[in-house]
Amino acid sequence: MAWIVDTATMLEGHTMNEIVTGKPITLGGSLGRKEATGRGVAIVTNELLKRVGKDIKETTAAIQGFGNVGASAAVILDQMGAKIIAVSDISGGLYSPAGLDIPAIYAHVEKNPKHLLEGYSAKGVTPMSNEELLLCDVDVLIPAALEQQIRGDNAGQVRAKYIVEAANGPTTRDADAILQERGVIVVPDILANAGGVVVSYLEWVQNLQALFWEEGEVNAKMQS
Repeated sequence: MAWIVDTATMLEGHTMNEIVTGKPITLGGSLGRKEATGRGVAIVTNELLKRVGKDIKETTAAIQGFGNVGASAAVILDQMGAKIIAVSDISGGLYSPAGLDIPAIYAHVEKNPKHLLEGYSAKGVTPMSNEELLLCDVDVLIPAALEQQIRGDNAGQVRAKYIVEAANGPTTRDADAILQERGVIVVPDILANAGGVVVSYLEWVQNLQALFWEEGEVNAKMQS
């Protein structure tokens, strides 16, 4: 993104920060953009729970994928009061029915040379595969990794009451039909992971008007 802005600026002869989004902060990027998609997932999850009359502080969740989106969603949902009992990435998963220490796990991943969950250990935490995580007995399942994770062959075993699609296309068409028949509510990816797109729009608006909003203002505008 920085390269595109630099090239467009040279060609046009004046600053072209607004031509693309997702830029470094020093080149007109927006505060909060990195966490925006995960924050949007957390906000949508909370709104879903409100609509079904469930307190987020009495909610359990499992998150498949602990990259930028999954990790941000986990941190923010944890701050909201949800109990995250399982997380996973390509190196495997972690499970604790009492709830995981998300800040500690996030710090571990940040320090890990590969930025993975591997190597993390804590009392009461047991390993879990990605496939097992999808079948956890939780209120909310958040697939935030790869597409086609919930399929016709495992949708009937999913125990979550609500699925919030943080990844792109994590649920196949035949799985959707099975989940609908079972009464499982699925928040589609086009809504669930739209936070990044929304903040890209807000970045564009800031660039066009020569503004620079603090992160709190960006987050408030995204949620509204």
